Amino acid sequence: MAVQLNYLAPQGWQPPQADQDYIIVQFKLQLAAGIGEDAFMDAAASVAAESSTGTWTKVEARPDSGLEVAEKYKALAYDIDRLNHLFKVAYPVDLFEPGNMSGFLAGPAGNIAGMKMIQGLRIFDIRWPRSFVLSFPGPRFGIEGLREMLGQTDKRPLLGTVPKPKVGRTAQEQAELARRLWTSGDGSYEFIKDDENLTSLPFNKFEDRARTVLGVQAELEAKGSPKKLYLCNLTHSNLDVMLERSDLIKQEGGRAMMIDVVTCGMAALHTMRLKNPGLFIHAHRAMHGFITRESGPGIRGQGSLWGFSVSMLTLAKIYRLLGVDSLHIGSPKAKMQDYGESELIDAAMHPEEVNGTDPYTQFHITAEEYQAIHAITRDETAANPAFHSLGQKWYGLKPVWSVASGGLHPGVLDTVVEKLGRDIFIQLGGGVLGHPGGAERGVEAALEARQAIMAGQRVTEYVAAHPDSALAEAVKLWGTEPKIVY
Repeated sequence: MAVQLNYLAPQGWQPPQADQDYIIVQFKLQLAAGIGEDAFMDAAASVAAESSTGTWTKVEARPDSGLEVAEKYKALAYDIDRLNHLFKVAYPVDLFEPGNMSGFLAGPAGNIAGMKMIQGLRIFDIRWPRSFVLSFPGPRFGIEGLREMLGQTDKRPLLGTVPKPKVGRTAQEQAELARRLWTSGDGSYEFIKDDENLTSLPFNKFEDRARTVLGVQAELEAKGSPKKLYLCNLTHSNLDVMLERSDLIKQEGGRAMMIDVVTCGMAALHTMRLKNPGLFIHAHRAMHGFITRESGPGIRGQGSLWGFSVSMLTLAKIYRLLGVDSLHIGSPKAKMQDYGESELIDAAMHPEEVNGTDPYTQFHITAEEYQAIHAITRDETAANPAFHSLGQKWYGLKPVWSVASGGLHPGVLDTVVEKLGRDIFIQLGGGVLGHPGGAERGVEAALEARQAIMAGQRVTEYVAAHPDSALAEAVKLWGTEPKIVY
């Protein structure tokens, strides 16, 4: 592609004062079949050009052509790894409107995917400078804000359940399930969450469900129960409807809303954060796999890509900027078989902790998802070149809860907390509702597992000391490993 300007940085160039003046994007590019390797540098330059100030051909050069300004604001491809087809692009921050994520993504995630010389392209990570970060609202509550809202003084993981079957209960039946969960054991089970498929259906209208479940919450709390969370799904393609639903949740005494942030889009999430009546935003990520999934070996940075994708790490960072308070990330011992991304990452990321004889050091989670967890839960995210992550300074934006779900049951909770920390939501659907003693015993098992964790015990140690416990029943049924769903 011939370009009017030079979009390749000089060899060895690094963006000066990057955290003040540049947005950095890490790309991997796969040339289309029939395009020779000698075209890679041209392709990298074309990505920088098309996503910033260039076009596919030379254009007229006149005093009023805009070329002088285009030269000032053009992006530059640099740190080019020709062997693995990796490169970074540095964009002057003033090339993009502050506080406009949709407008920004139209650049590095925009028309470049239509370039015919490219078979595949992946955005591994984006690093934003201070001014761009602070142009977004970030989380309203974050980790400490929710603990304060719930009146928690100990740093414990939060436990909850998504009703299963995914869809089937009426609003009244879901409220009854909430009562059973919240009154089991010592009453400290924190949350119930709508499934992503449960919106407003003929047998379970949103308004009915919100009022009945939150009515149970109010009743129990009036009797002295610890404060609860109902993660009520208000997802809709009409933003006015979502705002009406958030107001209803607030009026009924709710503390949280659930949004499917990928299907709703950047603008809807940003608006809901700004017009939010004071609710915690729980972000579910349905549809992310259609954007983040990449089955080629190039997912690890080496080998070929088979398509176009954006990493979950990138999405997680975007959602933190836009203001979610919790976000689904995946988990150790997740139920879904990996699709080419999965790594045994302890050796790569925590080599000092690996013990080949200790089963608790061996678990599957995608390296990228692990990076995403770090990106949303830390005050500053460290760069990790091994996984092509650029790191991020957050400049005071609050950290976000990561949400572990998928194939989890009480027998694996110690491993989940060991790997992901205590500032985490742990969702137990089948892992509570499938307990042989019923949902009440499932909650008791989860609470016993948390009790063991808080006391520094392994689940196996607790079970050995309490062979007749609900947790022992759960471990007898499911063991201490995940249930893989293919």
